[in-house]
Amino acid sequence: MARQAIRDAGYEISLGLLPKSIGPLIFVFTGSGNVSQGAQEVFRELPYEYVEPEHLKKVANHGAMNRIYACVASREDHFINKETRKFDSVEYEEHPERYISTFSQKLASYATCIINGIYWAPNSPKLLTIPDAKRLLRPSHQPWLPTSPGCPVLPHRLLGICDISADPGGSIEFMRDCTTIDKPFCLYDADENTNTESFGGDGVLVCSIDNMPTQLPREATEFFGSLLLPYVPEMLKLHADAPFSSCESNPVVKNAVIAANGQLTPNFKYIADLREQRAKSELKSRSAMSKMKKALILGAGYVSGPVVQYLTKEGNIAVTVASSVKSEADALAARYKNTSPVLLDVKRSKEDLERLVDAHDVVVSLLPYELHPMVCELCIKHQTDMVTTSYVSPAMQQLEQGAIAAGITVMNETGLDPGIDHMLAMQIFDEVREKGGKISSFVSFCGGLPAPEHADNPLMYKFSWNPRGVLLTTINGAKYLENGQVHEIPTGGELMHLGPKITKVDFLEGFNLEGYPNRDSLTYRKLYGIESAHTVLRGTLRYRGFCHRITGLLRLGLINSQPHTSLHPQGPDITWKQFICNLIGQNSEILTENLKQILKEKMGLSTTQIITLEQMDLLSDKQILKKENPFDTLCHYLSKRLVYGPGERDLVVLRHAVGIEWSPDKFEHRHVEMVCYGDSNGQTAMSRTVGLPAAIATRMILDGEIQDKGLLLPIKRDIYQPILKRLAAEGIKATEGSKFFE
Repeated sequence: MARQAIRDAGYEISLGLLPKSIGPLIFVFTGSGNVSQGAQEVFRELPYEYVEPEHLKKVANHGAMNRIYACVASREDHFINKETRKFDSVEYEEHPERYISTFSQKLASYATCIINGIYWAPNSPKLLTIPDAKRLLRPSHQPWLPTSPGCPVLPHRLLGICDISADPGGSIEFMRDCTTIDKPFCLYDADENTNTESFGGDGVLVCSIDNMPTQLPREATEFFGSLLLPYVPEMLKLHADAPFSSCESNPVVKNAVIAANGQLTPNFKYIADLREQRAKSELKSRSAMSKMKKALILGAGYVSGPVVQYLTKEGNIAVTVASSVKSEADALAARYKNTSPVLLDVKRSKEDLERLVDAHDVVVSLLPYELHPMVCELCIKHQTDMVTTSYVSPAMQQLEQGAIAAGITVMNETGLDPGIDHMLAMQIFDEVREKGGKISSFVSFCGGLPAPEHADNPLMYKFSWNPRGVLLTTINGAKYLENGQVHEIPTGGELMHLGPKITKVDFLEGFNLEGYPNRDSLTYRKLYGIESAHTVLRGTLRYRGFCHRITGLLRLGLINSQPHTSLHPQGPDITWKQFICNLIGQNSEILTENLKQILKEKMGLSTTQIITLEQMDLLSDKQILKKENPFDTLCHYLSKRLVYGPGERDLVVLRHAVGIEWSPDKFEHRHVEMVCYGDSNGQTAMSRTVGLPAAIATRMILDGEIQDKGLLLPIKRDIYQPILKRLAAEGIKATEGSKFFE
């Protein structure tokens, strides 16, 4: 009956009734033993044609729809030596660890269904890894395939995998558990890296039943019986208590005897070796599964909370939080399960840091960016993976080859900006490229701000950590491309003066925002692969008026890192008013009203800028806590004055505007916006949008979803797509809008 059902389906296929929207069907078989041969015997009940591996691409694109194609993959078709890039059967048998498989690229890319019938040893290359699955199950764009009601184009070519070898975590890495006779299929979702007992949804169907011989169908029993019956008389002559060596039975029967007198016969001695290997493999697998993976978090500030919370929620990752502030590490350990605190000053206790790096599977460095290279060097030394949320600095870039040689993953720029901004941009760029479009412009803005109701100070800005980074950006230079023309703004403060005039912020008007260019936007043309764009600008968002008010601080020299004699920690006490007078060469005994007049007339400050100074008590008799120079002194002052109060929340705004050219007379303006608010009595929007992408990337590394080595950015689809999907599940998601014009 089963075979007849297959023949009936084959008859309809031969008549050309196969829906054309699914494209040519290709079955790829691995192995040449009885398992593979048996599967192929059933397959041949269909109208079929065998093809060689090198013809698969042509068949996938131009194959007929009245037959099913088959390809049998042997070892030499996809196993290659890592060094020589060739296959040697003798060497492979002795040293399979020297080989890698190209199965996913050369064969699986064109397969509709994979029948895996090869034996897999623990040190052998895997046919399909978790990253392979992400690539193979990526939605494809095939507008040329015809569609009809009920027969849409399938999301990807690979639809099913039958892993007859039934090795969980073996040659098919993402096959974690064998399916059962009652529930023979599961659906593997590569983006989520999860299995569900379902036929509907995203993913590929996987069948991996490991005990099918206990339930043979009638026709198989009859066929097997007809082959066995002629040998039954010879089998009855065998004596269980006689030595096997004295057996004079028919050679066919004698060679089929597996065990005699409690011992494996010579032809089947290898089974003992296989059992031993399998037992070791299962023991190793159980040990690896029972052993909790370990993540080291360096830093216990605001961002650490969402990272620790995400990593510990499933209970299979042990987290160590190392911080120079004991109370912060203790607080995190008390709040989340499987979390241990460690007191550590990474600058002073490098030996302790090294021991911690060696004892963990991955390090998440939330330290200042200048400390990342030191941490990375230790990760390379001890072959420990690493994750950061910071830009790749030149010092980090120099460690690229070392990370590759050590075989470790160093994932960078997995926060908000940089991080989510990369991912949302690449999602658009990859889609446009696949559909044949061209990027003509890219303008991006991002900013962390107080929620509007809490922007209640002259700068309309508040700090949840050290103000140094924010204030440094005000004196940075910038470079951007506009209408094919490169524009450059010098360092020193011109950015605050020119920025709002250059950038037009005409979105989310209720927030009353302004922006200014951020760093060198031109580097992103190559990074994003958008060399066709005539306009590329990445900028920072603030509430309107911020730049003008900051310019007043710049003109007075308050954002200056040069030492100032009046600010020496051992010098005499000084007030803010006295220091301002000192900066502009005025007697400190001057009346405040006269000082304000001088600031306006001689220093060119506007009324708004003077009011800002006054409201921030920078013209008052408040005593200064001196920090050697104006910049550090101001940073310390603002870190205490412009802080979030109890119950106050922050806001994150990110927006990309992308110009797309589909044809000479068809254009699109697309934008993607993400607005996130913090929890008034919980985690901030900034800590979640920086911490969660890093935490998700960390788990993906630990789970084997990210296996590339070296310094990585989240700009590959296999990385950004799952992260964005999981961020959406955490409530962090963007919305899109689009307008077409000619």
